[in-house]
Amino acid sequence: MAQRGYWRVSDGGSVTAAEARELWAAAAYPVLVEVARTYHALITYKELAEKIQESTGIRTTTLLHNWIGTVLSKVVREAQRRGDPPLTALVVHTDDGMVGEGYKEVLEIAGEPPVDDVIEREKHAARSRLACYQRFCATLPPDGGVPALAPRLQAAVDRRRPERPPRICLRCSMQLPSTGVCDSCDT
Repeated sequence: MAQRGYWRVSDGGSVTAAEARELWAAAAYPVLVEVARTYHALITYKELAEKIQESTGIRTTTLLHNWIGTVLSKVVREAQRRGDPPLTALVVHTDDGMVGEGYKEVLEIAGEPPVDDVIEREKHAARSRLACYQRFCATLPPDGGVPALAPRLQAAVDRRRPERPPRICLRCSMQLPSTGVCDSCDT
């Protein structure tokens, strides 16, 4: 029969959710510092979860989204206590490259106002990532580096075309078709 809940791989013994999350948070910190040692590196929630479960020998069948937020909350608080930048900005969703809603805790802990606009939140996270690289990365560009959105998110942003106002015929004030020739007055 498959294990349920939280358990130690070594002996199959049960572990409480609170114990597992404490151990995982302690394990997550050095993993995130290691990620920050490479300029513009990121880690997905799924990759982080696997690394911390592997390193602690504590596993769970509980869905990732039901426990990773608590673990990262502990990491945010520990980074603040140590005077380090918010390492949790390095953790992004696999599908869209975004830090997600949980990033609001970084802002709260730092005493900053909430950021409701998704892209503005992601830009804040990019600046936080840059601070992580500047703290922990030995090889930065000569200019000190630049904040960057996650590549998957940046690609999505780049695909969006800015809406341009329709072109208008100067003679009859009608909207021009894509040909650029007015259907009303042929100019």
